[in-house]
Amino acid sequence: MKIPLVYNLRSIAHRPVSTAMTALGLALVVAVFVAMLALAGGFRATLARTGSPDNVVVLRRGATSEMESGVPRESARLIAADPRIASGADARPLVSPEVFVVINIPRAVGEGVNNVVARGVNDEAFAVRNIHLVAGRKFASGRSEIILGKKIVPRFAHTAIGDTLRFANRDWIVVGHFAAAGSALESEIWGENEQFMPVFRGEVFQSVIFRLRDPAAFDEVKRALEGDQRLQVQAQRESAFYAGQSTVLTRILTFLAIMITSVMAVGAVFGAVNTMYAAVSSRTPEIAVLLTLGFAPRSVLASFLSESVAIALLGGVAGGLLALPINGIVTSTTNWNSFSEVAFAFRVTPGLLVGGVIFAVVMGLVGGFFPAWRAARLQVVQALR
Repeated sequence: MKIPLVYNLRSIAHRPVSTAMTALGLALVVAVFVAMLALAGGFRATLARTGSPDNVVVLRRGATSEMESGVPRESARLIAADPRIASGADARPLVSPEVFVVINIPRAVGEGVNNVVARGVNDEAFAVRNIHLVAGRKFASGRSEIILGKKIVPRFAHTAIGDTLRFANRDWIVVGHFAAAGSALESEIWGENEQFMPVFRGEVFQSVIFRLRDPAAFDEVKRALEGDQRLQVQAQRESAFYAGQSTVLTRILTFLAIMITSVMAVGAVFGAVNTMYAAVSSRTPEIAVLLTLGFAPRSVLASFLSESVAIALLGGVAGGLLALPINGIVTSTTNWNSFSEVAFAFRVTPGLLVGGVIFAVVMGLVGGFFPAWRAARLQVVQALR
């Protein structure tokens, strides 16, 4: 015979202060847990959006990032001649040989500078990367003009259209702002590759990006490029390349989330233990009556565990609601592969919220087990006294 759940709900209602404090402690742990994982998830999702499975990234053989890579002009020309590369509306191959370098520009608020990616591209890059302007115009060929990702604009100084940014011992005029479907490209500065090459890393590209005519032909293209000893390159799907770029920081953020919330969870569990021990002490005669009426000790155990879980569930839901407003808030961090700033938004998903509630329930089970075990082991005679 089971003890009705309404008995536990009424008990919770009779202890509003202690119940609320315990639920609040659990809610704070859940909120921090969800927020930290939302930070990692937002960063991972931003880099994942950057890559398309239809595109191929070509780097120098052995390079793990664009910073380490170098593809000579002749190699870029040979790659662009591959017939398996898609063509644009003007029948030109959708190939973008790109210059990649990290520069320092001043922040908009306060003093200091921060690292930002400056990427030199050609006209085909806009179609290959699915870039569209949200203000101004594209940079003109042969001029010291740049366009900025829209996430840079509010975070750095001299980013309005018509402003001048100085780097590489030259003045560059901002002529436009662009969007890239929320990807990491929105944290970059773009200019013409022929203007960037001589002032940065010389007559060499850091990567070549192209769109496949048939995405299913990737393995064939990869074998052909990597087997050509004139090129000395390696090829990856763009989606896989950027997913790999997020691995290090995502693991660090996830580890921190687990460590921080584990420490906080200890305190929350002790709070649940104290609350449930107090409930057992104040209701000892009631427990004796329940045992006298024929309820088995395991029913008493289950009853007090369910009460602890109900409080934890309340805290889990409250923690999810506390964390929900951060969804979509834009922040930034350093991409450890390029050591440049990447702006991204917190990403609170339904899966994270459910995970937070489950985490709270687990804390409730741990915190409620020993008080419930004590209640189930009470001797009827001693309890009545």
